[in-house]
Amino acid sequence: MAHVPSSRLRRRVWIAALAVAGVAASAVTANAMFFTPPAQPKASQTSSAAAVTSSPQAAGTTTPPADTPVPTAETTKAAVVAPPKPQEPIPPNAVRVAEFVAECPFTHKLPDDPIVLPNLPGASHMHSFFGNTSTNAHSDVTSLGKATSTCSPKVDLSSYWVPTLLVDGQPVEPTGTTFYYLGEGVRDDVTARIQPLPYGLRIVAGNAKATAPDNTTTSRWSCLHAGHVGASKDFVTCPAGTMIESYLDFPQCWNGKDLDSADHKSHMSYPVNGDCPATHPVPVPKLRQVLRYPANGDPARFKLSSGPGFTMHGDFFNVWPEAEMAQRVRDCINRIVKCGPDGRP
Repeated sequence: MAHVPSSRLRRRVWIAALAVAGVAASAVTANAMFFTPPAQPKASQTSSAAAVTSSPQAAGTTTPPADTPVPTAETTKAAVVAPPKPQEPIPPNAVRVAEFVAECPFTHKLPDDPIVLPNLPGASHMHSFFGNTSTNAHSDVTSLGKATSTCSPKVDLSSYWVPTLLVDGQPVEPTGTTFYYLGEGVRDDVTARIQPLPYGLRIVAGNAKATAPDNTTTSRWSCLHAGHVGASKDFVTCPAGTMIESYLDFPQCWNGKDLDSADHKSHMSYPVNGDCPATHPVPVPKLRQVLRYPANGDPARFKLSSGPGFTMHGDFFNVWPEAEMAQRVRDCINRIVKCGPDGRP
């Protein structure tokens, strides 16, 4: 008889054990159903948030219209602090000129200007575009950054544009299109502290509305292989067998905070007495635009879509990858070494 209660007791213990196991199994199932591991999604969200607050590219994507100043000084420091490639020694045969270049052939013509007249297609005089193949009235740093480029190096996705040259009423595009990034025009100690152009920077140089050659005319016309002709603010007569060429220097001192300004010029300044003024304390590479057109002869046959030769102007929208720009400024500009399109001496 004593055996029966023992058997019943064992049965009750077994049933209780099964019940506990069932509860545990239910808890595991509930966890599986309602708990989502946070690591992957939240890491991604955190990265995106960080990019918005710390990346100049992200700052550019949320930039207001081009005539609204945008503070960007904090967002442009990363490229200076952490260049991506180790610095190579200066070769013994290096040319000691602070320079790197981009060769950016003509891409297309449009009556658009995404800096001066953003989102207004057809509202501008005709422009000839170089480099980024996608530029139009709606272009911003995001769309340009996703496009392709005719530049050498291909990594330069920047957009460059000028008023179209007309010869006898017909458009003529330049066959030589070199964009120099220079450390000249300032003292050597200033060259040594030149910083990269900030991602998304927009600049207009020259005066499209000039009514006569004056101090706003920063461009020059000359003749390739005919230096005796001399340079002029207006078109010049180039001998047969030569080409008329245009030089335009962009300002190289930045105010350190704005990617653009209402007139697309005030956030930048030209140096004074070999240094940047206190209002624009950040030295950046000087962009020099050199365009050579297959045309010569009587300048009365020439006209720009903006008017006479002294209305020549250039627009620049910087879309160089930050790391590429930083490496070239460090290795070529700061050290006063002439580099090719690959960013090497």
